[in-house]
Amino acid sequence: MTRILIVDDDQHIAELIAVYFKNEGYETDIASDGVKAFQLLNQITPDLIVLDIMMPNMDGLEFCKRVRETSQIPILMVSAKIEDMDKIIGLMTGADDYMIKPFNPLELTARVKALLRRANYKQKDKDEDVIHIGLLDIDKQSHAVSVEGNGIKLTAREFEILYLLAKHRGRVFSSEEIFERVWNELGEGSNQTVMVHISNLRDKLEDALQGEKIIQTVWGVGYKIEK
Repeated sequence: MTRILIVDDDQHIAELIAVYFKNEGYETDIASDGVKAFQLLNQITPDLIVLDIMMPNMDGLEFCKRVRETSQIPILMVSAKIEDMDKIIGLMTGADDYMIKPFNPLELTARVKALLRRANYKQKDKDEDVIHIGLLDIDKQSHAVSVEGNGIKLTAREFEILYLLAKHRGRVFSSEEIFERVWNELGEGSNQTVMVHISNLRDKLEDALQGEKIIQTVWGVGYKIEK
């Protein structure tokens, strides 16, 4: 069962969040500050942490920094601080996402599901240093793509899309799923963005491969690289 640690000094909010998560089938634990949360981490291994920023004893930013010293567990920060800089600081500290209080519980659960899904992908996916598909070589470490030794210039997003599709060649991805895995954001309304990058990537590859269609596009359904 998925286990979520809720760290918030507002007991009412923490318990309300726990109710919504339990309705989704998640197991929950609650800590009222960073110190108590660390004590819990010695006893449990949560799959995700929902973390308030403003708390006594140890605030959320300090807690997040300490967690990141040893763990990449997904962290969703929640805070009443609404300034852009507060969000930036939270994300730079190591949070994977940031929500402003008060928030819609449905959005909270949607973001948690997205974070858990991405974390699950990372656990299951094992990066290959170099992927060979026909004449195409894709080097993960150097972000280099070449055909028979001739390099193809791709943007960072184009490379990540290509690597994702190549690593799972034959599998169809929706544009929303590609967006979530490459941009690390919720994929709602992302179809046009992904389509533009796919189109540019396809043109570059087909030019390099002299017209051979290595990427098959299934408009409105998803994308895949042919085996």
